[in-house]
Amino acid sequence: MSNHIDEYKLPEDIKSMDQNSLELLSTGIRAFLIDTISKTGGHLASNLGVVEISVGLHKVFDFPKDKLIWDVGHQSYIHKILTGRADKFDTLRQNGGISGFPKRVESKYDVYDTGHSSTSISAAMGLAVARDLNKSDEEVIAVIGDGAMTGGPSFEALNNLGSLGSKLIIVLNDNGMSISEINGGLSEHLSKLRTSSEYQNTKNSIKKAITKIPDLGKPLSKGLSRFKRAVKYAIFSGGVIFEELGITYLGPFDGNNMADVLKGLNQAKNAPGPVLVHFITKKGKGYKQAEKNPDKFHGIGAFDKETGVALSKSQISYSEVFGKKMFELANKKENLVALTAAMCTATGLDRMKEKFPERVFDVGIAEAHANIFAAGLALGGMHPVVAIYSSFLQRAYDEIIEDVCLQNIPVTIAIDRAGIVGADGETHHGIFDLSYLLPLPNMTVLAPCDAGELEKMLEFAVSKDAPVAIRYPRGNADMTKHFDDNGEIKNNVVSEGKDVNIIAVGTMLNTAIKVAGILKEQGIKAKVCSASVLKPFDDSIISADDKLVVTLEDNLIRGGFGEYISASYPNKVINLGWPDKFIEHGDCEYLYKKYGLDAEAIAERIRRELEGKA
Repeated sequence: MSNHIDEYKLPEDIKSMDQNSLELLSTGIRAFLIDTISKTGGHLASNLGVVEISVGLHKVFDFPKDKLIWDVGHQSYIHKILTGRADKFDTLRQNGGISGFPKRVESKYDVYDTGHSSTSISAAMGLAVARDLNKSDEEVIAVIGDGAMTGGPSFEALNNLGSLGSKLIIVLNDNGMSISEINGGLSEHLSKLRTSSEYQNTKNSIKKAITKIPDLGKPLSKGLSRFKRAVKYAIFSGGVIFEELGITYLGPFDGNNMADVLKGLNQAKNAPGPVLVHFITKKGKGYKQAEKNPDKFHGIGAFDKETGVALSKSQISYSEVFGKKMFELANKKENLVALTAAMCTATGLDRMKEKFPERVFDVGIAEAHANIFAAGLALGGMHPVVAIYSSFLQRAYDEIIEDVCLQNIPVTIAIDRAGIVGADGETHHGIFDLSYLLPLPNMTVLAPCDAGELEKMLEFAVSKDAPVAIRYPRGNADMTKHFDDNGEIKNNVVSEGKDVNIIAVGTMLNTAIKVAGILKEQGIKAKVCSASVLKPFDDSIISADDKLVVTLEDNLIRGGFGEYISASYPNKVINLGWPDKFIEHGDCEYLYKKYGLDAEAIAERIRRELEGKA
């Protein structure tokens, strides 16, 4: 068998392959992934770690009859390759290309759309219970790992799963994020024993018989349960939490060894009831640079595959501006603390953590907990700054309302990746935060137009005795200082004009300035305003003389800043932003143009409105 992916007929060939052939296929897939992702960018390290597990799943189970759900979904690339999409990998995460996450519209093998963490077990439970009610016999498998087991919904699902008793296989991909290793031949032997139907039937029969013994039955049963629990703690120390919840624990197995993978998956397939099979894997397996620095290669742009060096020379990002300012403020303000949800480096907090490790808290994938934790810190005299991506902050909405805003306490929420983010698509665009934050009492909402304004806003926020949210986008920071650095946080008039007032939220200011330039060439004089203080709104930038007001935001129009302006002021207002739909993946410039949010399209819309042709 060749290592070249295009010489396989997938997934059909897998069923007839022996172990050696599966190992050769895995080697070919790794080479294919490194070569392809070095050109397109994507989630490399996570996928390199699950090659054998992915191949083993397709060998042992019958997809799409059996149902497979990938938690988060960023590690589903091998699954896509194995289900006939290898020839489309040059379009991965590109305009109009295949998604970097499972998509039901993309393939019959993708049974559940994912993109966020810790949802797979709950979703798989739903499919498993529906199967039982429908009296069908397909297997349901949830693959979870890369830290997703730390998320609250995972534990909620596990707690529910054991009591339901439905057959469900959980594949735990443990790449060192959460679960400790368990060794020993006795553990392996008992895993095999406990999955047999004879053992399960005998165990249930003995339990029923003991409880029927007069007087001694219940005490004896309790005593045996205590003994069984002690044995489990001694033998299955890493898996005892699952056993206590009524879920059979198998493993650990070497998830990068094909023989071990096949053994573990077959044991899980033959086990009755809910079962968790634990695989130890190496994130970045097979690519030296990714093995050394898995965080760097978790999600990466195009790179030189020989050196691992990124091809594009990036400028300073807004995340880095935020991190640098937090480090500066931490040196001055002893009660300043920072929280992040498994994104310390990505949000720019690594430098602060290095110098002040006791003041930076990475809570894992637990955004709701992060905001409650922050509320407690604030009431204890600290000033917490919670740095979370916009799309992930959605998971903490109740806590922002009840624990932060209701108590009106000093918590600053730094909202990274606000607006569209490009290649990661629908699940990661941050286009909802204004719609859900603007209605909240006691919340100040800010959107800097450039790097300097972000720094000023952070200084303001950490000195304020109330909740503040600051939203800023992914990507290179605008280092232009649009306004005098006098420390004042306010909305600003950039240029005057009598025909139209273009009010741009945050970093959309540069687009508004370009629009004004195009209109000027057409004889239309545009006033351009920067809306950085969204709530409480500084309305000094709106005049009763404004014949037409155009709002421009990197958020949904529905419920966004523009609708607030339309409802609050008598002027004629046009709201420009994202339409009432989920925006697909693609290059940001491409998406702005497609949805009419590029400077040329906006200028044309304004011209037609002023001419009465809109």
